[in-house]
Amino acid sequence: MNKAERIKRMKVPTVDPALAKRLPPGQVLTERFPILHEGEVPVYDMNEWTLRVFGEVDREVTLTYQQIMDMPQTTVTRDIHCVTRWSRFDNAFTGVRFRDFMQAIGVTPKSSFVMLHGDQGYTTNLPLSDLDREDVLLAHSLDGEPLTDKHGWPLRLVVPHLYFWKSVKWLRGFEFIDENKPGFWEQNGFHINGDPFLEERFSGEALPIPEDEWEKKEFD
Repeated sequence: MNKAERIKRMKVPTVDPALAKRLPPGQVLTERFPILHEGEVPVYDMNEWTLRVFGEVDREVTLTYQQIMDMPQTTVTRDIHCVTRWSRFDNAFTGVRFRDFMQAIGVTPKSSFVMLHGDQGYTTNLPLSDLDREDVLLAHSLDGEPLTDKHGWPLRLVVPHLYFWKSVKWLRGFEFIDENKPGFWEQNGFHINGDPFLEERFSGEALPIPEDEWEKKEFD
C-alpha cells in the first residue's frame, strides 16, 4: 500500500469552527514543526552549491548562494499546511520573492509551467502563476534564524497557499516546461495542484481522508 492509499484510510479530524477560515478542512493545528521528507538530509560544500534556471527560457542561468543572498530580501508571515494533515500558523520566512528573483536574473520564461528540483532527486510541478505571487519565497530563514538542515537549509521554496510538499526542500533548480507534468509525489497518487482549502490531496479522490503520520515524526 503506497503513502496515498494509507492517508486515505485514516480518520478525518474535526475542525474547530473558530479556526475554520484559517485551518483547511481535515487539518490539525500544531505549534511544532514536523520533519517529513524522502531520502537523506544532504550535506553541502557551499563553495560548490548552485541553483539552476533552465528549460524553456530565453537563456539558462546558474547562480551561487551568495548571488541569491545579494538579492532583495523579504520576510513573509504565513500559515502552512501539510498533506499529512498538520497546519502551523504564523511562520515568518525570510528569503527572496520568486518574482524578485526572476527580475534579478533577467530570464524570460517561454512556458507557463515549472518543474521544481530539489536534492535527492525530488521534483514537484507548479504552474508559473502559482510561483508569481507576493508571498512565494526562496527562503533561507524561519522566525529570524537560518533554516535547519532538516527543514531545507540552505534554500527551500515556500508556497504557502498550497500543501507543503510543493514547498521544495534543498531547492536546486527551476526547470520551465511545456506542460504541467507530475513530479515525484504527483506520480505517486498526490494531487496535481494541491490546494489545502479544496482538499486537493490525492488524484481521483473526491473526498480524500488524511492521516496522522506526522504525530509520529521528529519535530523541530
